[in-house]
Amino acid sequence: MFAVEVYAAVRRFVFVEGNSRREAARIFGLSRETVLKMCRFSLPPGYTRTAPVTKPKLGVLLPVIDAILEGDLTAPVKQRHTAKRIFERLRDEHGFAGGYTVVKDHVRICRARGRETFVPLAHPPGHGQVDFGEAVAVIGGVRQKIHFFCMDLPQSDACFVKAYPRETTEAFLDGHVSSFAFFGGVTLSLLYDNLKIAVAKICGDGKRERTRAFTELASHYLFADRFGRPGKGNDKGKVEGLVKYARANFMTPIPVVASYDDLNAMLATRCRARQDDRAGQHAQTIGERLIADTAALRPLPATPLEPCEKRAGRVSSTALVRYRCNDYSVPTRYGFQDVIVKGFVDEVAILCGGKEIARHARSYAEGAFVADPLHYLALIEIKPNALDQAAALQGWDLPEVFQHLRHRLEARMGNRGKREFIQVLRLMEAMPRHIVTLAVTEAIRLGAIGFDAVKLIALARIERRPVRLDLAAYPHLPRLTVQTTRAADYAVLAA
Repeated sequence: MFAVEVYAAVRRFVFVEGNSRREAARIFGLSRETVLKMCRFSLPPGYTRTAPVTKPKLGVLLPVIDAILEGDLTAPVKQRHTAKRIFERLRDEHGFAGGYTVVKDHVRICRARGRETFVPLAHPPGHGQVDFGEAVAVIGGVRQKIHFFCMDLPQSDACFVKAYPRETTEAFLDGHVSSFAFFGGVTLSLLYDNLKIAVAKICGDGKRERTRAFTELASHYLFADRFGRPGKGNDKGKVEGLVKYARANFMTPIPVVASYDDLNAMLATRCRARQDDRAGQHAQTIGERLIADTAALRPLPATPLEPCEKRAGRVSSTALVRYRCNDYSVPTRYGFQDVIVKGFVDEVAILCGGKEIARHARSYAEGAFVADPLHYLALIEIKPNALDQAAALQGWDLPEVFQHLRHRLEARMGNRGKREFIQVLRLMEAMPRHIVTLAVTEAIRLGAIGFDAVKLIALARIERRPVRLDLAAYPHLPRLTVQTTRAADYAVLAA
């Protein structure tokens, strides 16, 4: 192929200087066909095939290669054919006598032809995308996998990230409530995967049957929901990128924190700090572009949604309610009653007849027994022999003075002393624990060993008045004789 400079010289010789093509061929030592082509084209046109290249050895095996590549589409990514493996199969199974290069080139062209292309998308203000990601963190000294909720506003690239122990319905709801509070408004629409928390069923016509929890969320905040194609994460590429960004930047190195509250406070701080950065090729910062997003957001409702999963349950004969493989206690008087269990991210609340009867810290173990000792004291008072074997009371961290009081009561009153001790414990059903502890300590100091004395001392502390004990109710206490002071008594001090 001749250089561009030769084209320019020949064309100038013919068109500017007015010489013939025959003369140009003689002067430049070129054929007249070459001079004609140079006069027709200002640049070398390159070689153009008039027919596809024949592949006499590979041609008959092209359908075999196409079938292998089509089968790879449904195979695991790590078990798909390489070009080398396809060459080996053609050689061993079909007697292919050609070289590896021709197979490799054909496979590369086929795979490039099958790759998906994308349409650039515009992102108007006020719309968002949601997804969950996974990472590792050390929380309270325990290395564990965490799940983090991500909301991205594609127009500005502003983000919100919050971590949870599990990817559950209550975490999904709490993530939305926290995100809307973080941005100060409700997005016009949100784009999701077809996650089971939100989508109960994908119908044949492409419509989705929403879960009850997701329907309540959308009804409360009135945003439009949109869903990507099943198995196609690139439909919401912005939040997919945020998941990777948050893991690589917010959680690298592995966070070491005391609690989830500390971790989420750190993540919120980093989300705000990111608003000072510039994303992509934008000249404005994320925070400057966020102004347009916040202006398009809908106002927050008067009250936020209660982010919990609601389930119906029934109290067992042992005053326990099961929620997500764990048992939670309620007061024994609610045995065999129908209840509603509200599962929050960090708590479990149990309601009966619209009234909350118990609230516990949430357990993410399996088969855990989560009990409040106070729930069983009324029944133990009727069955005092169960005091030492009651499972709910095992490991109850009571101050040492309570055990001292029990020994004194049982030493003086026998079985009746055990009942009085249970009555003392039941004071914590109606009074703060520290008040009862102080009352027990004071009763021991005064030698007033009994339930009535502890109760009177506790009431006096609550009412902030002096304690007045009627010693007639305690015949076992030593009697005190108070005499009138005489002047002679002071002689002892002078001695």
